[in-house]
Amino acid sequence: MKPRLNVHVADELFDKVEIAAKRPGVTKAAVVEAALMGFFSKEFDDQRDGALIRRLDRMTRQYERLERNLSIATETLALFVRFFLTVTPPLPNVDQDAARALGKERFDYFIGQLARRLAGGKNMIRDVLEEISAEESDFFTPEELDALRAVRDAASPNDGKPNGAAARSEADNA
Repeated sequence: MKPRLNVHVADELFDKVEIAAKRPGVTKAAVVEAALMGFFSKEFDDQRDGALIRRLDRMTRQYERLERNLSIATETLALFVRFFLTVTPPLPNVDQDAARALGKERFDYFIGQLARRLAGGKNMIRDVLEEISAEESDFFTPEELDALRAVRDAASPNDGKPNGAAARSEADNA
C-alpha cells in the first residue's frame, strides 16, 4: 500500500489535474505522481543546470565586453596623457595665470560635453568602433550582396523577418 499525502494546491493547478484525470485510465494520483517524478528527476536538474549555464555564459560574454571596453578606454587615456606630456612645452611664469584660466574654461566645456553625451546615452568608444568597422560593401559588389540576401531570404524560415519577428507576429495574431 502506498503512503497517503494530503496537500493544498492552487485552484488552477487543481483544475489542470482534474482535466488530465478525465482521460481514460488516468487517475489524479497518477498525474500528481508523474509531476513529482518529473520534479525530482535528473532531467529536471539538467534543465535547471542548462538554464544556469546559459545565463552564466551570457554574463561571461557581457563581462568580456566590459573588460574590452575598459581596456580600450584605459589605453586611450594613457596614450593621450603620454602624447600631451611629450608635446606640450613648459610655459614661462608670466603666461601661467592666463594658461590656468584658459585650462579651467576648457575643462568646464569638457565636463559640459561629457554630461550631455552621458545624458544622451552616447558612447564614444562605440562611435569610434562603428566608424572603423568594416561594412559588407567593403567586401562585396552590390550584385553579390543582392545574391547573398536572396539566398539568405530563401533559406530563412521566418519570411525574411529579423530575429523572431515572424514568431512574434504569429503570437500576436493568436
